[in-house]
Amino acid sequence: MANREVQKHAPSKRELDEIRALIERDLADAALPGLSADRRFATAYNAALQTCKMAIASAGYRVASGAGHHKTSFEAVKLAMASTADAYADYFDTCRRKRNILEYTSSHVATQTEAEELVQKAIEFREFVERWIETNHPALKA
Repeated sequence: MANREVQKHAPSKRELDEIRALIERDLADAALPGLSADRRFATAYNAALQTCKMAIASAGYRVASGAGHHKTSFEAVKLAMASTADAYADYFDTCRRKRNILEYTSSHVATQTEAEELVQKAIEFREFVERWIETNHPALKA
């Protein structure tokens, strides 16, 4: 990764707590009855992306905003968490492609099954990252 994409960053507990609030909001919104599968998918995806951001920040880095920052985030979280998050990052990167289509090109892209799976994976990943933070960066734990 180019130096401009991932930069050193000194995180604060407050910063992480604000990210946690975004994650909780998105997970709650993704569970709202009557929400389309596309919207559930996109909202759960954002929760997963924010969870990556939290892990990366805990490790002392941040991904610069700009073109490709979602993809970079999924690559960077693998490095930040010493490859323990590889399976999650790969899954969410696959979801990224579908999310791009439903956000920018077409509607009715995600199925209810896909949306539900992504919601569950986002919840699992959040719990996984929180355990990792508690073990590796206890000053930043929830």
